[in-house]
Amino acid sequence: MTVVNVHKDLDACTLAITSEYDASVERVWQLWADPRQLERWWGPPMFPATFVEHSLTVGSIVTYYMTSPDGERFHGWWRIVAAEPPHRLEFEDGFADPEGRPAPDLPTTLATMTITPRAGGGSTMTIRSTFTDRAGMEQVLAMGLEEGLTAALGQTDALLDPGAVAAPPTG
Repeated sequence: MTVVNVHKDLDACTLAITSEYDASVERVWQLWADPRQLERWWGPPMFPATFVEHSLTVGSIVTYYMTSPDGERFHGWWRIVAAEPPHRLEFEDGFADPEGRPAPDLPTTLATMTITPRAGGGSTMTIRSTFTDRAGMEQVLAMGLEEGLTAALGQTDALLDPGAVAAPPTG
C-alpha cells in the first residue's frame, strides 16, 4: 500500500496523509490532472467517483459524485485555490447536494496536495486537509474521511503500474 503516514492533529484541525511512489512527480500529478484516472482512485473501493466538471485552474469549480454499491450518489465539489503543476494543488473541498451546490450544513476543508521528488527516485505525495474548527473535523472524521481517503489512495499503485495506465476502469 502506498500510504506511509497518517497524522491527525485535532488541536490544529489538520489531517495529513502521506504516500510514496516509485513513479515520477509528473506521473503522480497525472493522477489528479486526468479526470479519468482521478475517477479510478478518488472514491474508496466500492464507491467509484465520477467527475462531472474538472479543471485544475485557479478559480475553477470541480464537481463529482461517488456512487455507493446500492446506487446512492454522494456529491462533492472543489474550488481550486492554487495550482502549480506538477508539484502542488490547493482546493477548498466540500459536500454538495445532487445539483452540485455546496451543502451549507456540512463542513468544508482546505486541502493542499504536494508532490515532491524522493532521494533515489520516485516521489512523495502529501494531502493535508485543514478544517475551520475542531467540531467540523470531528464530524468529517466520524463520517470516515481518514479510512476512506487511505483506502482510496491504496488504489493508486495499480494506476501507476506502467502496464495498467491505459487500462479502462472496471465495473
